[in-house]
Amino acid sequence: MSLKPRKSWGFINSQKLNIRLTGIVLLFVIIPVAILGGIVFYNMEQSTIRENVSFTQATMERRRDSITNNVDSINMSTQFFLSNEKLNSVLIDARVGNKHSTKEWLDIYKSDVAALERLINTNPVLGGVRYYAVTDNVQEMMPVLYNHDRLLRQEWAVMAESGGWIFNYTDKLFDNSDTTPMLALITPVVNRQYGNIGTIEANMAMKTMFPSMYENVPGETSCFVTDTENIIFGSNEDTSVTPIATAISQQMRDIVQEGETPGITTFYDKEKKSVISGMYISELGGTLVSVNDISESLSQVYQLRNNYIIGMILILLMMAFIINILVNHVLKKFYEVLSTIRAVRGGNLDIRTPEDGRNDEMGELAHQVNRMLDNIQSLMNENIQREVLVKDSQLRALQNQINAHFIYNVLESIKMMAEMQEEYDISDAITSLGKLLRYSMRWTSKTVLVSEELEYIKDYMALINLRFDYEIYLSLNVPEEVMKQSIPKMSLQPIIENAIIHGVEELADDTTIYVKGIPEGESCTIEITDNGRGMNDEELEVLRKKISGEIETKGGSSNGIGLKNVQDRIHMEFGEQYGIEVAAMEGCYTKVCVRIPMKRVSISKD
Repeated sequence: MSLKPRKSWGFINSQKLNIRLTGIVLLFVIIPVAILGGIVFYNMEQSTIRENVSFTQATMERRRDSITNNVDSINMSTQFFLSNEKLNSVLIDARVGNKHSTKEWLDIYKSDVAALERLINTNPVLGGVRYYAVTDNVQEMMPVLYNHDRLLRQEWAVMAESGGWIFNYTDKLFDNSDTTPMLALITPVVNRQYGNIGTIEANMAMKTMFPSMYENVPGETSCFVTDTENIIFGSNEDTSVTPIATAISQQMRDIVQEGETPGITTFYDKEKKSVISGMYISELGGTLVSVNDISESLSQVYQLRNNYIIGMILILLMMAFIINILVNHVLKKFYEVLSTIRAVRGGNLDIRTPEDGRNDEMGELAHQVNRMLDNIQSLMNENIQREVLVKDSQLRALQNQINAHFIYNVLESIKMMAEMQEEYDISDAITSLGKLLRYSMRWTSKTVLVSEELEYIKDYMALINLRFDYEIYLSLNVPEEVMKQSIPKMSLQPIIENAIIHGVEELADDTTIYVKGIPEGESCTIEITDNGRGMNDEELEVLRKKISGEIETKGGSSNGIGLKNVQDRIHMEFGEQYGIEVAAMEGCYTKVCVRIPMKRVSISKD
C-alpha cells in the first residue's frame, strides 16, 4: 500500500465511531441518489430530444405533402395553358405578323381568355399564369396574355427559351406590381413549324410554397437550398445556419447522384442543441432545411437538474447533522458499556451497567436499529403505495379522456347532421367509419369469423373509394361454411390494402378485387385476387422470401412487412402448416391465398 492511501486510511481510522458511522450512512445514501438522479435526468434530456425530433419529422412530412400539392397545381395549370390551341395560334400569328380584328380579339377573350382567367381565380394557391408572346404584335388581355416587352421586364427573362424554376424574384410586370417574393415555373411554348412562339409563367408566392420560411416560429429557421447552392431565406433569415444547410443539401445531391431517392433526414445536433431536418424536393431541384433550436427546452431540464443537485446537497447537509445527533444518541449506551468495561479493567468490580429487561445494552442497541429499519421500510412502502395510487389515478383520467362511446356518439351526431342536410354520401361514409372504429377497438378475442372480417373490409372499401375518382369494387364468392370459420382479426384487411396500393392504385381506373373461399377437406383457402400491375418473377421471389423470413423486412410500405405479419399471426394461431401464398403475373394480376383450418359447422337451410 502506498504512503498516501495509508495516511488517508489512518485518518479515517482516527475519527470517532459516530463520525465514521455518519459518513458511512451518508455515503450509502449519496451513491444511489446520485446514480438514480443521473439516470432520470439523462432520460428526461433524451426524451425531450426524441419528442422534438419526432415533431420536426412529422412537420416536414406535412410540408412535403403541401409542397407536392402546390407543385402539382403549377404543373397542371401550365399543361392546361400549353394545351389551349386557340391561344397557341394567337402566339403563332404574333410571330409571323398576322393581324386580328377587334371582333376576333373579343371572340378570343370570351372563348378562351375568360376561361383561363377563371381557372386562375379558382385556384387560391396560384399567383398567376401568363402567356408572353415573342413579339409585341398581340392585344394584351390581362391577366393572361402579354406582349414581349412585358417579359423583358422580368428578372427571369434570360430563362424564357430554356425554361425552369426561378425562386425569390419580384414581379415587375407593371410599375406598381406587388413586391411579394415569388417563385415560378417558366415554360417555353414551342411549335414544330415556327419554333419558339411564346413563354408561359406560372407563379406562386414564396410564402405559399414555403410557409415555414415566413412563419415566426420561436427557435426555428428555415431556408431553401437549390442544387446550384443558392440559399434562400424568408422573413426569418439567420446566416448562421448556412453551413448546415449547405452540408445537408450536398448530402441530398450525393444521394440523387447515386440513383437513389432521398427522403427526409432529421437528426439532433448536440453541439448546436438543435434539431435539424432536410427534405429534398426533386420537382423544384432543391432542399428545404429546417433548424429548430431546442436549447430552451433542454435548459429547463438542466435547470431542474441543478435545482435537484442543490436540493440534495442541502438535504444531505441536514441529514448529516441529524444523523450525527442520532448516532450519538444511539451510541450513548455503547459508550456507557465501554466506560463500565474500562472501570472494571481499572479494578472497580462493584460498578454495574444498567439493564433493561432481559437484554443488555448491546441487545437493546440492536433492537433499536431493527425498529429504525422497520420504520424506514414502512415509510418506503407507504410512499410506493402513494405513488401507485397517483399513477393509477392519472391512468384512469387518461382512459376517461379516450372514451370510445363519446367518439361513437359524436359520429352518430355528425351522421344525423349529414342526413338532415341530405348529404347521404357523407352519412354513409361516417357509418362505415363508425363500424371500422368499433371493429378495431373490440379486442375481446384474437380471432373473428371470416364473415366479420369481410364486413370490416366492406366498410374499409367504402371509405377507400372516397379517395379516388374511380371505383374499386369488391367481388365476394365465399361459401357459408367458410364464412363461419375463425381467422386472426385484421388479417385479410392488410392483403386488401396491399392489393389497392401496389396493384390497383397505379391503374387509376375502375377495377375489381375478387375474394373467393374454397373448402378443402380439413382446411379452406381464401383467395384475394386483383387485376392490377402484377409482378415479375424476380419481384415475386423476393416477396416470397420476405414472407417466409429468409430476407429481413424493415419499415416501409412496399417491402412485404404487412404480408409477413399476417403470415406470422396465422402460424402462431393455427400452426406452421397454415399461412399465405402469393402468385402473380406481371401486368395481369396478383393473387394471395390464405390457408386456414376448417372447423365443421352446422349451416341452417331455409
